[in-house]
Order: sequence, then structure tokens, then C-alpha cells
Amino acid sequence: MFYIWKEWKENIRGKGLWFFLSIIILVSVSILVQSSELSIEQGFYILLINLYDLLLYFIPILCLFLGAFSIFQEKEQKTFVMLISKQDSTGSFLLKKSIAIQSVLLGVVLIWFMLYLAPIKFMFSLDFGKYLVFLTVILSMTFIFTQIGIAIGSFSRSRMQIVGIAIFVWFYFFFMHDFMLLSFLPDVTYDNVKLFSFVFFLNPIQTGRIFLETGLEVNSFDHMSKLLQSFMWTKPGVFMLANWLLLSLVSFFTALGLNRKEAAE
Repeated sequence: MFYIWKEWKENIRGKGLWFFLSIIILVSVSILVQSSELSIEQGFYILLINLYDLLLYFIPILCLFLGAFSIFQEKEQKTFVMLISKQDSTGSFLLKKSIAIQSVLLGVVLIWFMLYLAPIKFMFSLDFGKYLVFLTVILSMTFIFTQIGIAIGSFSRSRMQIVGIAIFVWFYFFFMHDFMLLSFLPDVTYDNVKLFSFVFFLNPIQTGRIFLETGLEVNSFDHMSKLLQSFMWTKPGVFMLANWLLLSLVSFFTALGLNRKEAAE
């Protein structure tokens, strides 16, 4: 609780959290206004799909920066060294700090999108179950990229290094990952399609999109070719859960391992 309270006070005094929230509010309101002329029945689903597609440009990169600079600030102010030398190990500190950062960011996102329900309910035919699918995707994406950002901040040695690595990570997941897979697409066969599927679903952006589209029932995999059935060898929800667990754990243990290496040096 001490770490969460400390993180909250630091964030409300700074500009990063408010900028993050302002961007989400601005994007959400603009999409809502643009969707006001859509039909009551279909507008709800179109709104959520368009909102997700637009938030992809902002949430990943902002979460990378917020996570990275939050942990880097502890190193700059020497509180990182003080805490791990007096009461916590490196692993314990990173775990508590991760929980604190995630609690603040996820809490802010959750509160806003619960408030966002009010105008949606008046404008469209609301399906709360479908809205929970959308909220799950947004919170999952926020969590993953924040955790990656924490890893970046834990091993970076300057703010410029953080900026460079964060932009590269965002660019990779947003553009390079799919572009690289496209080059292998002609060579996909029944023998290697599951491997291709595994690599494809390592991208949280694409995993979230497929989970959202199937959850909103705007996309279905009921009638698939045999090759596509092999590609979708389990449910989208399982892919997203596996993606969330894998990337979160890899990010945390990468941060832990590189911090110990840096301490040894």
C-alpha cells in the first residue's frame, strides 16, 4: 500500500498521468461525437471497434513512457538504492513498484471507461457484456505495455535511451511484427502453421483485436478452412491470456535479470 500511495502522489503532481488521461478522454469523446449519427443498434459495436483502433496509436507508447520514466525516476533520485539496501530485495522492489504503477494507471483507465458508459447508454443500445470485452482488451493492453515500460526503465541508463527503446518497441509491435510475418506467409503450410500462429499471437495488438472482434461477434471463426482451423487452434481468449502472461513475465524477469547484472557491474 505504501508503494501505491507513493506512486499516486508522484503521478498527480506530475504531468505524465494527466497527459495520458487527457489523450484517452479526448480520443474517446471525439469518437463518440463522430458516432452520434450511427444507428442505435449497430452504432455501439462500430464505436468500440473504431475507439480501439484509434487508442492503439496512443495507449501503447504512452504506457511505455509512463512505466519506464516512473522506475527510472527512482534510480535518478537514488530511492531505488535506498529501498533495496534497507528493506527490499531487487525482486521485491520491482514487484511492489510494478503493482503500484499498474494500480494507478489501470485504476485511472477503469474509472474513465466506467464513466464513459453513461453517454453510450443514452446514445446506443448498450450490451454490458460486450462492453466488458472491450474494457478487458484495453486494460490488458495497458498492463502489458506498462510492464514492458517498467522493464525498459529498469535497465536504461539515460532518458534518451528510454525514448529510443520505447519508440522502437512501439514501432515493432505496431508495424514491424506484422510486416515480418507477411514475408513468411507464402511459406506457411499445415506443418508449420501452429508455429506461425504462436509468433503471430505474440503481438498483443493483434491478439487484442481478434479477441475484441470475436467477443463483439463482428468476426467469426465458425466456418474456417482447415488451414485457418490449424491457425486458430484454441479460443481467442486463451491466446490473449497466454499473451498477457508471457509478455508480463518476460518483462518482469528481464528487468530483474538486467538489474542484477547492472548491480554486479
